[in-house]
Amino acid sequence: MRTAVINATVLDTATMTFTEGRSVVIDDGVIVDVGDARVGSADVIVDAAGQFVVPGLIDAHVHFRLATLDFRSLAGWSEVEFGIAMARLATETVERGFTTVRDLGGEVTGLIRAIGRGATIGPRIVRAGLMMSQTGGHGDAQGGPREVPDCACSLRSDWASIVADGPDAVLKASRHLLRDGSDFLKIHVSGGVATPSDPIDSVQYTPAEIRAAVTEATHRGTYVAAHAYLPEAIAMAVSEGVTSIEHGNLIDDETAQLVAESDAIMVPTLVTYKAMNDLGPSFGLPRTNLEKNSVVYESGLSSLEKATTAGITLGFGTDLIGETQRMQNQELAIRAEVERPEAVLHSMWVVNARLCRQEGRIGVIAPGAHGDVIVSRVDPIEDLVGFADHAQSFVQVVQGGNVVVDRSGERR
Repeated sequence: MRTAVINATVLDTATMTFTEGRSVVIDDGVIVDVGDARVGSADVIVDAAGQFVVPGLIDAHVHFRLATLDFRSLAGWSEVEFGIAMARLATETVERGFTTVRDLGGEVTGLIRAIGRGATIGPRIVRAGLMMSQTGGHGDAQGGPREVPDCACSLRSDWASIVADGPDAVLKASRHLLRDGSDFLKIHVSGGVATPSDPIDSVQYTPAEIRAAVTEATHRGTYVAAHAYLPEAIAMAVSEGVTSIEHGNLIDDETAQLVAESDAIMVPTLVTYKAMNDLGPSFGLPRTNLEKNSVVYESGLSSLEKATTAGITLGFGTDLIGETQRMQNQELAIRAEVERPEAVLHSMWVVNARLCRQEGRIGVIAPGAHGDVIVSRVDPIEDLVGFADHAQSFVQVVQGGNVVVDRSGERR
């Protein structure tokens, strides 16, 4: 199929500048031409006159498997229930303009297959697969008492994570995940909000365990992402070669400087804490989780200020859970409270493309890139807050050359 977006004012994400009067031609899902010449014949023509054409959005921190904030209910879901909920979340993600995501933990193989077969609309998914956690860590969400294992190398897993203690167990878990198709690895090195039993201020894993995961990832040509809030945990992770720090809300100035010097990337996810604070009680988020959320919610913007001051390379993520994923685009507006629009957009389109290891394929409108574009009424550089209101600003969302959202009534 041949799709042409004509009369387009197209964004160059390398320079964050627009060029008027362009045509974007997409053949079989790939951009083949961006120029000012006449398009000729096309199966679908989108007239973008007077509007702004930008690449599909990229979210570098999602969890499709965490399909509801009601964690007690989630623990008893069947695969059918998961499948229905995850397909809906994936469809809505694309409708909000996010055509590529990086999934940071949970079994999503079936969802990727369903999207690939056309059984449901969904974004391109770069995945960590199951998250790795120590016993009693942020990824250890299995309830109730458990028998003491026979040996330290014993592993256990569910649809979300693998619990692995000691370097040898982490090595085994890493190899298993990479064998099963994980694009990168995800570990937890501090406490978190979504699990009830681990303190938010706990340091998790040891340098040797982190080093085991990093070694295996490096041998497979990929990297490790680490969930981390505390300065001590962040410093330990980057010192052992972790590539991306997820969240980082409790970072201090000294640790921010260390992260910047290590060339690691930090992915803030500020909107999820607002979502859990505002919507969590109505969707059954337990009181314990709400109390932990308040700690990191209050430090979100200050952590972003520390990171930008230190010169940390920032990605763009949301980490929204289940019902709150509808707030995904609001991360743009929250980031705009501290950063210039160009910096926020650079995080989303340029840094995220690097984290997804798809430079030149996503985050750009250029020949060879995936045919994912958004036609917007709003210039995101001039009004990022307005751009974040996707229902009002996005006229069309094109994914792989297919118009999946059309609010214009004029497409032919």
